Amino acid sequence: MALRFVGKDPNSDTGQCPSVWVDEVSGDVLVQGWKAEPAVVAECLKAGDIPDTEAVVRLPARMVELLREACDDAERRRARL
Repeated sequence: MALRFVGKDPNSDTGQCPSVWVDEVSGDVLVQGWKAEPAVVAECLKAGDIPDTEAVVRLPARMVELLREACDDAERRRARL
């Protein structure tokens, strides 16, 4: 598996999280973020179950440009498949 690191939250205190990557083979977007608060998860559950293999994560709005870059990259890769 080859992941292209897109970036980290520019305001992260520790420089570790949240982060965004793109899988260079599948074009999938991967995110690392803060676990959502129980009240947020409860609200999300109104739309349907969240399997044990999935999680709701929070990314700050200031990361929109990084997410946009990752999504654009993923879209280009998908178009080549």
